Amino acid sequence: MIDFFSGFIRFKRGPWELLATIIISVGVFMLMQPFVMWAFTYSFITTLVGTVMFIIVSHFPE
Repeated sequence: MIDFFSGFIRFKRGPWELLATIIISVGVFMLMQPFVMWAFTYSFITTLVGTVMFIIVSHFPE
């Protein structure tokens, strides 16, 4: 667990890719749910932020 959080501090690829993937998944979930309008409204920007973050993070060192 300590290694996981130290990966965030040292900008290692693994933990940041996991975070970007979670953000993309949350954005897709927000897009598919029919109950909360604000979640649907911000779903595209959330998915876009996660995707751009994943592209940037994929250039971090292992």
